[in-house]
Amino acid sequence: MNFRPNVFNLCDTAVRSRQRRVDEKSKRHGGELVAEVLNQHGITHVFTLVGGHISPILVACEKLGIRVVDTRHEATAVFAADALARLSGTVGVAAVTAGPGLTNTVTAVKNAQMAESPILLIGGAAATLLKGRGALQDIDQMSLFKPLCKFCATVNCVREIVPTLRKALQMAQSGTPGPVFVEFPIDTLYPYELVKKEIGMKEKGPTSLVQKVINWYLQNHLTNLFAGAWEPKDTSPLPVIIPYASSSQIQQCAKLVSRAKKPVILLGSQATLPPTPVSELRAALETLGIPCFLGGMSRGLLGRKSEIQARQQRREALKDADLVILAGAVCDFRLGYGRVLNRRSKIIAINRDKDQLYKNSDMFWKPAIAVQADVGSTISALTAALKGYRCDPDWVHLLRSRDEETEKKNSVKAEETTNVHLNPLKVLHTLEDIMTDNTILVADGGDFVATAAYILRPRGPLMWLDPGAFGTLGVGGGFALGAKLCRPDAEVVVIYGDGSLGYSVAEFDTFTRHKTPVLAVVGNDAGWTQIAREQVPLFGTSVGCDLDYTNYHEVARGYGGRGLQLDRTNEDKIKEVLQQAFAEYRNGNSILINVLIGKTNFREGSISV
Repeated sequence: MNFRPNVFNLCDTAVRSRQRRVDEKSKRHGGELVAEVLNQHGITHVFTLVGGHISPILVACEKLGIRVVDTRHEATAVFAADALARLSGTVGVAAVTAGPGLTNTVTAVKNAQMAESPILLIGGAAATLLKGRGALQDIDQMSLFKPLCKFCATVNCVREIVPTLRKALQMAQSGTPGPVFVEFPIDTLYPYELVKKEIGMKEKGPTSLVQKVINWYLQNHLTNLFAGAWEPKDTSPLPVIIPYASSSQIQQCAKLVSRAKKPVILLGSQATLPPTPVSELRAALETLGIPCFLGGMSRGLLGRKSEIQARQQRREALKDADLVILAGAVCDFRLGYGRVLNRRSKIIAINRDKDQLYKNSDMFWKPAIAVQADVGSTISALTAALKGYRCDPDWVHLLRSRDEETEKKNSVKAEETTNVHLNPLKVLHTLEDIMTDNTILVADGGDFVATAAYILRPRGPLMWLDPGAFGTLGVGGGFALGAKLCRPDAEVVVIYGDGSLGYSVAEFDTFTRHKTPVLAVVGNDAGWTQIAREQVPLFGTSVGCDLDYTNYHEVARGYGGRGLQLDRTNEDKIKEVLQQAFAEYRNGNSILINVLIGKTNFREGSISV
């Protein structure tokens, strides 16, 4: 929903503004109000790439103890805010300068929208008097972000700052979470005297009638801009609006589940949203005992190994199931637009977003019950309504046996010799064996990362970060940064493709400067292999898909990190090299392992669209 409520159109006419108090000698500035609101809302970090339009905000945040983390690209700042929001359950905040600073964030903001991450994007803007007059970096920013954000607003005078930010932060978390955008013209952030000087008022010496008129106009504008600026205002959070299932909906769902012989639950990222703690949701799922396929942020929800988690052969399970609960899962391309669902199955759909709840239900599937509500609380309530229920253990065992069969085949394939360099499955199986239970995995890439998703097991809830439905490359640096700052005791491991690494390898400088060590494993097969998989057989050329076996470990060193290389020359020491990397990492160093890999027929036939 894109709107700017009239309640925030608070700038009075110049005549009425003169009746309000303006403290012309105050050294305070609008950035202080921004910081106060963020502080009251529990915001601990602001991610940024600095610019003059937003300097007052960053300075004020620093004074209040909010950590300002500057990155090497504005998109990284938003990705970092996104990761922090997902892991903390609060709003992630990014602040960038006007014009190109904001346009650089568009992809990251769209990714947050599709991933349903609550982030606040703060943007600078040209002074209120100069909008549309050719000022530096002055563009129509609102038109860019209205399609991407739940809420967009321009602050037109200083007294709007507090209520606008409170509303924005509330909207980011309410209903279906998502990004919000607040634009700050530069004259709403700087002190009165400086703004007065910059707008060109001339009060000393003789003045013409024209200059007097100009001065009168400018004084009225200035008065309106700062009138009531420092009057006390409530900066505390507004209540977050969350949709809950009704008791009748819970009872309808319970009736269907109690009759099912082969139920399956598909969990999406919404399952991990507040207010239901992930530990409570996990306990509810384990009580039901229904086999679960986990996607998005719900990966790892049931721990590394669980009797009720199914990882392989999802399509076959859905063909056999007589009941499917779409718990935040959506019938988009990831579920074949609903085609993978058995038409004879009863479908219970639970989602906060009405559009996602019914996605493609006019084509390939129909819900028996559609519940527009919070996923976690609905599953908890359903478990309570099904007291004493336990899924048929034979059905659970069948899906477990399929998993074990597939995983045995993968282990055998990991021992095959590739045409050149290392077998990626062997490297990933070794990594899986040595990762600790305190590892957060970040996925950023195509072919190598898709393979990793079959092999690597997140150790627990909220320990897997991938871009989500938008499939964005370049999230790695920002996600890793946000994850490490949110959970400094965790070991953050980024799984990169060699193509996706190019987007954010410069953030090794950020990791070093901010003492936030990250370990990166790069599957280097010298190409955009996920695209080549289909392009070469179809069209007989790899044009645009070819890269080199670049020395990425040396690039990381240049940015202040450490670097190691794995290839066929040290194939018998894969475990030792990975352990060496973790040892360097635990000493406080960011490290990149450049893994030269060959090609296998694992996932043969997978395509990128």
